[in-house]
Amino acid sequence: MKLDRKIFFRIHSWIGIKLSILFFIVCFSGTMATLSHELDWLFIPETRASYQETTAEKNTIVDNIRRKFPTGKIIYWAATAESYLCDIVYVNIDEQLFYVFANPYTGEIQGKSTLTFQRFFRDLHYYLFIPFQVGHFTVLIFGFMLFVSTVTALFFYKKWYRKLFELSIGKGRVVFFRSLHRLVGVWSIPFTILFSITGIWYFIERTNIGNVSRIANTRTPKIEELTMDSVSFTRLSYTIDYNKAVRAAKNEIQGLVIKDILPPSNTTSPIYLTGISDVPLVRNRANRVFVHPVTYDVVTTQRAEDINTVTWLNDIVDPLHFGYWGGLITKIIWFLGGLGISALVLTGIWISLERKVKNKKKAKAQKMGIWRYVNWLFAALMLGFMYYILLTRYNASMTAMATITLGWIMLSALSWYLFVYKIPGQSSK
Repeated sequence: MKLDRKIFFRIHSWIGIKLSILFFIVCFSGTMATLSHELDWLFIPETRASYQETTAEKNTIVDNIRRKFPTGKIIYWAATAESYLCDIVYVNIDEQLFYVFANPYTGEIQGKSTLTFQRFFRDLHYYLFIPFQVGHFTVLIFGFMLFVSTVTALFFYKKWYRKLFELSIGKGRVVFFRSLHRLVGVWSIPFTILFSITGIWYFIERTNIGNVSRIANTRTPKIEELTMDSVSFTRLSYTIDYNKAVRAAKNEIQGLVIKDILPPSNTTSPIYLTGISDVPLVRNRANRVFVHPVTYDVVTTQRAEDINTVTWLNDIVDPLHFGYWGGLITKIIWFLGGLGISALVLTGIWISLERKVKNKKKAKAQKMGIWRYVNWLFAALMLGFMYYILLTRYNASMTAMATITLGWIMLSALSWYLFVYKIPGQSSK
């Protein structure tokens, strides 16, 4: 039975055009998320660090945080993944979460912020700022959409593997953009497949299909309840001997480099430490050590070399999806791959509009219809919830709000100019 290439083309076009606005936001936000730490380095000078062979002791950094923020409470400590960045310590100060930038080499506290580029783009890509799981599943569904879009393109685009360097120039604008769309699409195939498969895995984990989430996410063990009053427990994140906890964790896992530390969240929780070892590709939490916050005895340990297959798959998804497994070089490669996929959405819209404006009768029959409003409704919801969350949860500064607003205005203006004014205007001449 011969496959009808037109059916695959229609499916491909439907996904790219009917869901174009949402598709672009999901793809572009993920692209920016790959280099979001580097955006912090570029625009927030306090996050910068100069590499030194020796690092400051954990207790020294905590003492400096305590002196600077005496009423604070450490919630989470994320060590730098790159030598040019500071550690980010999440500190709750008077019921407001701050990202405190701690130089891992000098121990100096270089600044704080309620919002970073990394946090903004990760949240945007993670759930579009839309709560109640709606945003999460909207993003995750696009993992399936990207996969179907890729597969259908391979079916209707004949001998695509022979056209890795084919770009038509001088044959008109429509021909050029069709050729560019195909060329970028061919080169983006490894990334579209990778991003779609990892996106589908995120969906499986969140919905716990096959009990994946329960198998892969080890529950935090409980310890005997600490005998201390509420004031002492509140101060515990400052009084823990982090050096002892780190030594205990390193003794459990050979070659462990501590990356994340979570102080106890309640009186029956241990200190939670994660890090990297000799096992390649997996994220930090593939290595987990739980340490008692008073005796500093190890409660339980998870070693990356001992984890089961499901947990291993779950722990390689993040590094593969965001491209940070190989440092700055792979992040740049993943960034370019993400830009290519984002460009596919834009050139696909361009081609569709060019085709439609040349035949007004067809244009009426092929309008987006209700899907136009679905796209704009989700975009409006996203922006509304985004500003609400930025103001209430992150207490974003006026500078941050102005920067974010300016970015959306520029993106919207460019889209209007290209797809509402430029293309229809020139095509009607």
